[in-house]
Amino acid sequence: MKRVVACMVATLLIAGCKTSPTGRTQYMMYSEQKMNELGVAGFEQIKNEQQIEADVKTNQYVKCIANALIEQLPNQNSKQNWEVVVFRDDSANAFALPGGKIGVHTGLLKVAKDQHQLAAVMGHEVGHVIAQHANERMTQNGLLQAGLQLSNTVMEMNNVQSRNTIMQGLGLGAQVGLTLPFGRSHESEADVIGLNLMAKAGFKPIGAVELWQNMEKLGGDRPMEFLSTHPSPDNRIEKLNSKIAEANSLYKAAQQKGLHPQCRI
Repeated sequence: MKRVVACMVATLLIAGCKTSPTGRTQYMMYSEQKMNELGVAGFEQIKNEQQIEADVKTNQYVKCIANALIEQLPNQNSKQNWEVVVFRDDSANAFALPGGKIGVHTGLLKVAKDQHQLAAVMGHEVGHVIAQHANERMTQNGLLQAGLQLSNTVMEMNNVQSRNTIMQGLGLGAQVGLTLPFGRSHESEADVIGLNLMAKAGFKPIGAVELWQNMEKLGGDRPMEFLSTHPSPDNRIEKLNSKIAEANSLYKAAQQKGLHPQCRI
């Protein structure tokens, strides 16, 4: 088993080491150009497959919020030509992709009651992009598969007994111990990045808490947080509340700069 672990560690060292906006160590092996190409291609496919909302006021409202957020992004991100599209979809969802792409579902507008709440979701999604979570996730998935294949090969060469059982255990352990928590860490990090971003843009930070309170009221069956890639709404709200004081300071500074978004349908 020491050889198995050594192989998996060696595989991880192949990836490049970077630091996220919150100071977390990241491993990424894809170029920014490659990720942007994938994001643009993916967005074009979504536009071809989903109905786009044509209502002018709805589009102006969403783009107003997006523009306020984009102005507060780091230079390499704010200088991108961002494309914002509203999709006619009843799900309460939004997303952002590398390459400067933002999609918002009309169903989200029924849950996010005002510009501050919608800015919380959009800021969260843009947070995934500027933290390069897609790159990190693709790297993780590739390294995980490579590590498991190496482990299987080493055990096969050394005639390890119960190899199949061990591989099944490694696969489950990797999912619960690495893949799922990794997803939760991305979500929590995007929450913090988005909270600060919306505050810098002049949106009220409390909107993020109110948004997740609204989400919680939607109900529905959810897996235990231990077996989910997303934190539970309660934990999300608790984490956001713990960061609200810092965000309020950023909001006050934005107000002093004259940043008062007036985005309405």
